[in-house]
Amino acid sequence: MSISLYHLSLHTWAIFTLPGLAFGFFIYRYKLPMRVSSVFYPILKERISGPIGKTIDVFAVLGTIFGLAVSLGLGTSQINAGLSELVGLPDAVWSKVLIIGLLTVVATTSIVVGLDKGVRRLSNLNILVAVGLMIFVLIASDTVFLLRQVFESFGNYAQEIVPLSFWNDAMAEFTSDGGWGWQGGWTVFYWAWTVTWAPFMGVFLARISRGRTIRQFVVGVLVAPSLFTLVWFVVFGWSAMRIDGIGGSGGPISDAVSESIPLAMFTFFENFPAATLIQGIAVVVVALFFATSSDSASLVIDMLCSGDGEAGPVRQRVFWGVTEGAVAATLIVLGGEAGLQALQQVITVIGLPIFILVSLMIIALVMGLRAEGVKVQPLTREEFREHNGQSTVTESDKVSASPLARDPADD
Repeated sequence: MSISLYHLSLHTWAIFTLPGLAFGFFIYRYKLPMRVSSVFYPILKERISGPIGKTIDVFAVLGTIFGLAVSLGLGTSQINAGLSELVGLPDAVWSKVLIIGLLTVVATTSIVVGLDKGVRRLSNLNILVAVGLMIFVLIASDTVFLLRQVFESFGNYAQEIVPLSFWNDAMAEFTSDGGWGWQGGWTVFYWAWTVTWAPFMGVFLARISRGRTIRQFVVGVLVAPSLFTLVWFVVFGWSAMRIDGIGGSGGPISDAVSESIPLAMFTFFENFPAATLIQGIAVVVVALFFATSSDSASLVIDMLCSGDGEAGPVRQRVFWGVTEGAVAATLIVLGGEAGLQALQQVITVIGLPIFILVSLMIIALVMGLRAEGVKVQPLTREEFREHNGQSTVTESDKVSASPLARDPADD
């Protein structure tokens, strides 16, 4: 449980919180374009509009597209597995392509309707159904045991988070696995995948958090989702382990994982009342998660390409929505599961430059925050006249220049 939370709680949300805070600070406070390169203004200055800045933006867009394609591909496999159990839909390439097509249609429809009426309503519906499913499992399972585990798992995670943060499986080469071990195959890929979502999540979080203080943003984006992740994993994870026989040699869910990982969730729900109905709801929840990811990503990619904080023309947003689905579908058609595995390797490669960019955001953000504390002297009349090419100036024209401002007169 601690290792699961290590991968999906604070560390994951820190990867999203950092770029979100940097985007919000530089884009809204300094009126810079809605692009990833704008975050690096303290380092690059006006070069954010040149080849270096454009290269940064291209990597951000590509990373978002490929990261979402991986999500759609993996999510499609789980939806296909659920529909195979419920209605006998074959687990085949054509059925996965059909599912991706339907998800793309839903996402594109949401995009066309707009942020408030489409994306927001679909997202709210998704969260309500998911939370309802979690509450059902909490009540239908051993409620007291799960509530006790919320506190115990939190304590274990708090105790293990520092050792886990430094753990890198260095002894793996001396075990039967050899090489980089389990962490090399899972942790590296997972966080590379997560990092590719950082530009998308950063812009999205900054846009919906405009007007918040830094403290409010960090609590709302880092702390709150991490605590919810803890509760979610305790309810579903410990319920599954209890069904499987805690401390035993295996059970129905372990057997399902050995056969097909996507089937594990549906095997889990077979142990609850109204199993077929709950399995159907679970399929809807998974589908909505990926549809809402696709529609919001399409909006963000459109913003990153145009540099405008407002949604662009409908045809542009639809183009990006269709492109995301087409990339995932093409990979499934060309290689099936092998295609997704190849894409996972691509994600690891693409994740490296984006990881470097996100790390450099720390330096840029610190520079920006430190500049906020610098006491800036008002421009003299001579300095103002020299800067603006004016021959005369009044007292009201004297302004204070921000250390990061591109044009001191604008401040």
